[in-house]
Amino acid sequence: MNIIGVVITDGVGYRNYILSDFLQEVVKKYDKVVVFSGISIEQYPKEYSNLEIVELPVFVEGRLTWFYRKLKELAHLFLHRNKTFGIRDTLSFSYPKTNSPRALLTKLAFFIAKNYHTEKNIKVYEKFQFKSFKNSGIYKNYTLLLKQYTPNQLFFTHQRPPFLAPLVAAADELKIQTTTFIFSWDNLASKGRMLGTFKNYLVWSDLMKQELLEFYPEVSPNHIKVVGTPQFEPYVLDRYHISRDEFYNKFNLNSSQKIICYSCADSSIGKNDEIHIRAILSFINKTQNLQLLVRTSPAEDGKRFERLKNEFPEIKWNFPKWFLSREGHAEAWSQRLPSIEDINDLKAILQYSDVNVNMLSTMSLDFMLFDKPVVNTVFGNKENGLYDDQRFLNYVHYKYVVDSGAVTIATNENELHRYLEEALQQPNLRSKERKQLIDLEIGAPLEGTSQRIVEALKSL
Repeated sequence: MNIIGVVITDGVGYRNYILSDFLQEVVKKYDKVVVFSGISIEQYPKEYSNLEIVELPVFVEGRLTWFYRKLKELAHLFLHRNKTFGIRDTLSFSYPKTNSPRALLTKLAFFIAKNYHTEKNIKVYEKFQFKSFKNSGIYKNYTLLLKQYTPNQLFFTHQRPPFLAPLVAAADELKIQTTTFIFSWDNLASKGRMLGTFKNYLVWSDLMKQELLEFYPEVSPNHIKVVGTPQFEPYVLDRYHISRDEFYNKFNLNSSQKIICYSCADSSIGKNDEIHIRAILSFINKTQNLQLLVRTSPAEDGKRFERLKNEFPEIKWNFPKWFLSREGHAEAWSQRLPSIEDINDLKAILQYSDVNVNMLSTMSLDFMLFDKPVVNTVFGNKENGLYDDQRFLNYVHYKYVVDSGAVTIATNENELHRYLEEALQQPNLRSKERKQLIDLEIGAPLEGTSQRIVEALKSL
């Protein structure tokens, strides 16, 4: 019997693998599909007879497990710190600024990792990390679940969540083949070590395959499959759609005016969002027939924009309709799930907006998939007192975007106004560059992405 276990950890994984076509494709190809879920089982469809949903008990790291995991992640960063600015930046902002007990332990981990960070050292840290939870009830529970459902292979839809380490360890002990999907375009060149070592890897593109081999040289090229990403597949699925009229009515937009959409970063790195929004408004105030629609990050509730909402009632807002599916989880953010309404809203925003402004986010790709002009706002640096968002221009995943010419980069309000004017007057000016960047970053058509992933899993 051919059984696959699929591990879905959070709301974004739910969007990518449940709201895409993945589920309906994978149940066709396997005798049984078992979803090991980090979110509530009530959220899953019930119509597939060979699908079973198993809710994973929540694993909370003990101090020793946390320490060895931190050592492993930091050692990986120190090993590769000379390769990218993003890794050096991650090391810099991760160093504690206080002397709390947790901060002192982190400083100790920094000291050890800085001096001992070979691949051999990293494997030792992981060995001790896994050993530290082998006697825990959660690890024993995970082992029993895998023995009960007997998957031939286990597919992790995200390679980073640390609370899944016991599941990787249990699969290794039971000799179950593991495969992971590299979740995001920035996860290799600026992040710490993955949660464990996997047998096989699915990646977006040939570019991501090269990065995986660069930062994980012990991975065999034969165990990497280029499949694209399910993140964008809903954009080509007919079931997600609202008409232009419905869109304008829903957000109270003026059909005779062009739309500038500003998509916010989350609060941790979007500290200049309000400044960027005010700069767009100053452009609109001196230009005719324009309106502003702001989409906030799904990771937050938008309360930080209350003052802006009250001051500028003419701004239209899209607060992503994600809902908290389960209380009391160790990673509360992971329990926020997207609604179908939000998929429809986002797709409509991409279809019907005329230009997008954002601070170097993946939303640049979303809008480029609809061939829309994109302006990236990075007003802050070390000299002007604003949050230093210009440093992200040096992250390798975004240098490809900048160097492609597919977007324009506004470092101040005057540049933003100039590039908005260009985008509105010549929307097709950078169309060729946008298509080339999409081919580089995503690497496969959106159509058939889920089928491609399932076929890759079968071939492994």
